[in-house]
Amino acid sequence: MAQLGFLGLGIMGYPMAQHLVKSGNQVALWSHNAGKAKELAKDGKATACATPKQVAENADFIFYCVGDNAMARQVTLGADGLIEGVRRNAVIADCSTIAPSVSREIGAAFAQKGARFLDTPCTGSKPGAEGATLTFMIGGDKAAYDAIKPYLDLMGKMFYYCGGPGQGLQAKLTQNLILANIMQAFAEGMVLATKGGVAPELMLEILNNSAAKSGLISYKAPFIFNRDFQTNFALKWMAKDVGLALETGKAMNVPLPATALTEQMMRAAMASGYAEDDFCSTIRVLEDWTGVTVQKQG
Repeated sequence: MAQLGFLGLGIMGYPMAQHLVKSGNQVALWSHNAGKAKELAKDGKATACATPKQVAENADFIFYCVGDNAMARQVTLGADGLIEGVRRNAVIADCSTIAPSVSREIGAAFAQKGARFLDTPCTGSKPGAEGATLTFMIGGDKAAYDAIKPYLDLMGKMFYYCGGPGQGLQAKLTQNLILANIMQAFAEGMVLATKGGVAPELMLEILNNSAAKSGLISYKAPFIFNRDFQTNFALKWMAKDVGLALETGKAMNVPLPATALTEQMMRAAMASGYAEDDFCSTIRVLEDWTGVTVQKQG
């Protein structure tokens, strides 16, 4: 029986941790919302911990999923953070999407403690987390990845080892950059079609039977047509990821002009009050500007 740890029980983290708990392994849990950890600890061999440090003291394999750079630093290197209680040779896997440079900084600090650190960002949104079908992109020491892989298997379906520290995050930021730009292109096209009198369902059928077909759009379009913007992946987090991609591009002298515009449209959507909604809600900005609504007809 393995001793596992999981920190961060949000929209993604809670169902991910739930799979670990249901596996029958011992799981030490922590969340900013202590009630969530206590709730989940009622199942299986799980324990709600008061601090990240306490999780580290009780686990050989630790996962965490938090929102941004500051949260990742706090849970790992902050007061009562993981680093204060980490076991020698423990493996820590960061499932968050943060800056590759920050991830490497955190990894170096753990290395000084004799622990191993991986960046393991995942994709699949809430349905993937609930169904244990997430896709993970891994950066860091291959032996550490091999050691923790049996427990990643409990939460995911596809795994891509991308190379050294930060490389998993490099892949994840690239993926989200492309997703965000596809969504912006879809929003522009659908508003144009609707304004011009083409029914949204017809336009989607045309797209789905052409070279413009997209798995993202096929999934997201029905939510837009039904005006259902419940959160599977919050706009504020996609905007954060796109911002990180732009920062990474700047650091490597890679121009990302389309992505820069997409980020500005996301900022406009957040300024309109849509930050907590699903990122497909960005279409509402163009709808407001043009006076049309892309919705199911009939």
